[in-house]
Amino acid sequence: MISIATPVGSGSSSCGYCSPPGERSAGTSFKKAGLVASRLSCGVYQRMIDRGWRRSGTYCYSPDSRRSCCPHYTIKLDALAFKPSRSQRKLVNRWNRFIRFGDDMDIEWGRKAAPPPNPPSVFCLTSNIHLSEKAFLPETETSHHNFEVTLEHSSYTDEKYNLYVNYQTQIHHDPDNTPSNFKRFLVQTPLIHEAIPYSATPPGHLPKQYGSYHQLYRIDGELAALGVIDILPGCVSSVYFMYNPKWEKYSLGKLSALREASLAKEIHDAGVPSMTALYMGYYIHTCAKMRYKGDYSPSYLADPEDCTWHPLEFCIPLLDRYHYATFTHPEHSLESPADIEDVSGSENTEEMMEGVQAIYSAQRKALSLIPVTLTRQWEDAYDRQDILSCVRALGNDLAREIVFHM
Repeated sequence: MISIATPVGSGSSSCGYCSPPGERSAGTSFKKAGLVASRLSCGVYQRMIDRGWRRSGTYCYSPDSRRSCCPHYTIKLDALAFKPSRSQRKLVNRWNRFIRFGDDMDIEWGRKAAPPPNPPSVFCLTSNIHLSEKAFLPETETSHHNFEVTLEHSSYTDEKYNLYVNYQTQIHHDPDNTPSNFKRFLVQTPLIHEAIPYSATPPGHLPKQYGSYHQLYRIDGELAALGVIDILPGCVSSVYFMYNPKWEKYSLGKLSALREASLAKEIHDAGVPSMTALYMGYYIHTCAKMRYKGDYSPSYLADPEDCTWHPLEFCIPLLDRYHYATFTHPEHSLESPADIEDVSGSENTEEMMEGVQAIYSAQRKALSLIPVTLTRQWEDAYDRQDILSCVRALGNDLAREIVFHM
């Protein structure tokens, strides 16, 4: 299965993490390498996010945390070992009570409904996360609200777009939301659908393919929230979450993280042993509003240099002490952003580019490939630096799995 992408090299942009709500930094303080992918196998993208990459639509980027204002660290939750905290359990129980019996606003129903049963002494996330869903209710049981959660391949509808506009405007104070922006950001994807190799027939609510999905949350038929997720060989990867602000008091964002962690475990338990984690994007220690990701335990951060995983509790002291922290080699940590890109003088360009291929021609769906170093773009000094920046962030082994379209 061929993965194809165009390198766009190193770049910089404004930052939304060290600015007031709805604003971005005045300067271009966020540094990154990037590529635009026309198609990626889910296995290749899994390896990319293990090396610190993320996607926004078809654009994939790898932060240069040494030079950025807000260092980004890939964070993953061990979905198999995850035990919800007391506050997380209360959140799930409160939501289930609301769906099944109504809340204080539903006074007439409350007078007629039986009191909620006592929750079981041992909390099982998987059973409780589905407890109030219509598809999981016993036929003899009625519920005050009709709650449905469905998975579908990412696609555009006016209903989804209207939810996005409402969320961006009211929660993030961002008025610049066009249908094309929504499609580019949250609908378009380079991921190729691939069958998930379950060892047996899975339950009907689980996905049959790896790829990009929209997880729809409906309350009494109304689209209340939408989670954008990628389902990959080793993880469920959170891309974005939005909700109707009228449901804000129920903390749907936190509930979605619990549901996505449960989804990863359910896929694993259905016969996919490689599925073990929920990737929650980036942990940004310098941004207080992003530290909530550390509330899900046990979580691990990827070292920004060698991409090995380290327990979050081990990383926190270094993150408190340094602006940019490395966990494998703490002596490489920095108290302020670096001025220049970290390119070692001993870097072996020939070795780094060995086996990295580009499309020479395409005829009748057959590709002819040549080494990237034989392309005309390689001869141009600026283009060469873009290529090197991209391959450096990918690493040679992974770069050899992607065919570059120059």
